Amino acid sequence: MKKLLDYFWPLVGLVAVVASFYLLYHEFQGESVGTEVWTALNNISVSHYVFAGLSTLIAYAALAWYDRIALLYLGVTNISWPFISLCSFTTYALSHNIGASVFSGAMVRYRAYSTKGLTAGQVAALVVLCSYTFGFGNVLLGGALLTFDPTLMSRLSGLLPEQVTNPAAALTVGLLCLAGVGVYVVGSLLRLKPLKIGKWTVVYPGPEIMVRQLFAAPLELIGAAGIIYFALPVEGNPGYLVVLGTFLLSFSAALVSHAPGGLGIFELLFIKIVPDVARVKVLAALLVWRLFYLIIPLLFALVVVALFERDKLAETLRKARHDEADS
Repeated sequence: MKKLLDYFWPLVGLVAVVASFYLLYHEFQGESVGTEVWTALNNISVSHYVFAGLSTLIAYAALAWYDRIALLYLGVTNISWPFISLCSFTTYALSHNIGASVFSGAMVRYRAYSTKGLTAGQVAALVVLCSYTFGFGNVLLGGALLTFDPTLMSRLSGLLPEQVTNPAAALTVGLLCLAGVGVYVVGSLLRLKPLKIGKWTVVYPGPEIMVRQLFAAPLELIGAAGIIYFALPVEGNPGYLVVLGTFLLSFSAALVSHAPGGLGIFELLFIKIVPDVARVKVLAALLVWRLFYLIIPLLFALVVVALFERDKLAETLRKARHDEADS
């Protein structure tokens, strides 16, 4: 059985590569890029493309920090930053495009981290903590944005009930989000026992973990939203805070949908929430985001996974030949 499993996981990894290429093909096929969109893309300055690229690096560096924080929580300190960064990059590049990020992320991480001695239970805990850190960043940033500018929710008028989009309700939601973050921070500092809310259990990590989460969690979202902000034209640009708030909502909805890359859902919400910019220019900015945040990372990730699985399969075959020779 163990020998069968040695062959099974490399084959699963290779199937994931083929499936990703299939999804990548449909990603290009599903995009409608007309003359006006190409014109809008050409009108984006080189400097703004550079800033969009730097924003991408910030986002993926923060995602690597997610893994590092989770490993520190598990007490694992013997894995190098380059390995963590490559594993995290590959994981998110695939899961963002494939969808079902918890499952696909767990599979890729297990294949990588098991070579460093982590058990399936440890990898599962790492995946949960990374997802929690992402959610924590959404709550923290969302609460801060709604408290600072409650009128942001008015952009959803017509999509959501008026009771939700009015500034008073938005301010209340923002304050509640920040209060939840405050409880988490205090619970961590005082090292309180886990808080149980129905079926949910909030475990307070030590302050050394919590402080890292406070910075890492928002950083990825700030970087990812920066790609779109720099790709939008100066004329009619609603400002970074509006772009960030729109990104939080659109990206979260896309993740919940489990659609590969959130295709369609992400664009629809962004266009509806940012009506001040010409539709074609918003589409161009979102294409830049997909290129920088999804497509280019996916291409690199597919190469990394293919090389990794090729080496693992070759190692399994060498081991099999060695066992046959010994017998």
